[in-house]
Amino acid sequence: MSATSLPLVFDAPRRGMPPRHLADLSADERRAAVTELGEKPFRAKQLAHHYFGRLNADVESMTDIPAASRAKLAEHLLPPLLSPVRHLNTDDGTTRKTLWRAHDGTLLESVLMRYPDRATVCISSQAGCGMACPFCATGQGGLQRNLSTAEIVDQVRSAAAAMRDGEVQGGPGRLSNVVFMGMGEPLANYRRVINAVHRICDPAPEGLGLSQRSVTVSTVGLVPAMKKMTAENLHVTLAVSLHTPDDELRDSLVPVNNRWKVAEVLEAARGYADHTGRRVSIEYALIRDINDQPWRADLLGKLLHRHLGPFAHVNLIPLNPTPGSKWDASPKPVEREFVRRVRAAGVSCTVRDTRGQEIAAACGQLAAEG
Repeated sequence: MSATSLPLVFDAPRRGMPPRHLADLSADERRAAVTELGEKPFRAKQLAHHYFGRLNADVESMTDIPAASRAKLAEHLLPPLLSPVRHLNTDDGTTRKTLWRAHDGTLLESVLMRYPDRATVCISSQAGCGMACPFCATGQGGLQRNLSTAEIVDQVRSAAAAMRDGEVQGGPGRLSNVVFMGMGEPLANYRRVINAVHRICDPAPEGLGLSQRSVTVSTVGLVPAMKKMTAENLHVTLAVSLHTPDDELRDSLVPVNNRWKVAEVLEAARGYADHTGRRVSIEYALIRDINDQPWRADLLGKLLHRHLGPFAHVNLIPLNPTPGSKWDASPKPVEREFVRRVRAAGVSCTVRDTRGQEIAAACGQLAAEG
């Protein structure tokens, strides 16, 4: 695919976008919206307390708000966003994938994963993905549309409520981490994703109150957006889906590489690391006989040591199978040798604990089929 024909969209049209929601708005915008509806400004804080603080989106249960006001506020600030179509569980009930239907019928998925020391939700920022990486089921399905800020945030609110209510094996608990690694390229829906990060991390009741350091935003390497994100003064973790250190192979594995080459992507990542002091996670899906050669491990270690130094951490991902795909995971001995060689270059490297393969909930498997 040539650079000129690459279907890269930084901000897809608002086709099918839901009506305005409380979570789309800043605190000041909420107060203005409530006032426009003829309500007292403090109603905005009441709504935020219920939605963000109590994880409640049911206006009828908000009994501290007069009954006469509820319907109006529900219509204009808390419209229904996502309805669960089904939940699928695996890993002894500690991993749950949810298929959501948006107001316009759009389907998307999120995955809630409980570990002994944390609970992480993997959320979608787009319905589908336009990056066209051939080994990823989501990318092969194409892009349907961007998600709104509120649609992104509501996946997190729902996961936090599920943990609180003990819906995941292990009893009641607390959501601790959010990763933008579900469907879509987060930085191709830039402004809504950045706004969603603020809603997720602003202190309750203005937001969900998670630490920015517990949020990870991934990208395949949209260099201008990476630089723009650096200037936002956020402290989220940046994850770069690199998948190979050489431009020749990456041009086909990650088609956006036709626009921004490996060195440019790593330099933009270094800029983020220098600005934030945060380590950058380099995502690398290890594919049998494609990108798992010893020389590629050596080159990866060399490039990361040069461009990122102590800020580099390689997150090696055994490729997750997708139906009908010719791609397969590398054998364990190959994987171990790859890790050894990257570490020998002085770069931190670990293998991701693969969750949810049995229910197509693992990295690269989300396809949101109804």
